[in-house]
Amino acid sequence: MATKWQIDPTHSSVSFSIKHMMIAKVHGGFEKLSGTLTYDAQNAAASAVDVSIDASSINTREPQRDAHLKSADFFDVEKFPQITFKSKKVEGSGDELKVTGDLSIHGVTKEVTLDVEGPSEELKDPYGNIKIGVSASTKIKRKDFGLTWNAALEAGGVLVGDDVNITLEVQFVKQA
Repeated sequence: MATKWQIDPTHSSVSFSIKHMMIAKVHGGFEKLSGTLTYDAQNAAASAVDVSIDASSINTREPQRDAHLKSADFFDVEKFPQITFKSKKVEGSGDELKVTGDLSIHGVTKEVTLDVEGPSEELKDPYGNIKIGVSASTKIKRKDFGLTWNAALEAGGVLVGDDVNITLEVQFVKQA
């Protein structure tokens, strides 16, 4: 039987990394996310997840870079305020799942697959809430989502890489 869960935003994170100047990866994340999970422990294929991320909550620990990432050159948060993921298929069993769904960034929707560890065992927090946790990751190409801004470097190469590694660490709260 499927159980309904809500993302606990204060104990969850979405982070990413991308090459900068072809040297090293820059890390960042999004501060605001919400969503639901319908999970059937006996039949993972009957499970579903729906997540929404506030694109303007991007944080790379560099205010000027964050402002540029929010601009029309990248996420264009005025026009595309949300990044969303809606699952279409869940495969696997136990604590190794593949969740395939539609990822929408910058007005472009593409199918991606998340490698998921979890869900964890159900545990009660100090406030009486029942919680589970999952870790998930995937890699996308930013240009596939219309994030094409770049600058050539004098020594060759480009300022911003194309491959984006995405990691999610999410706690869910069981719904009544």
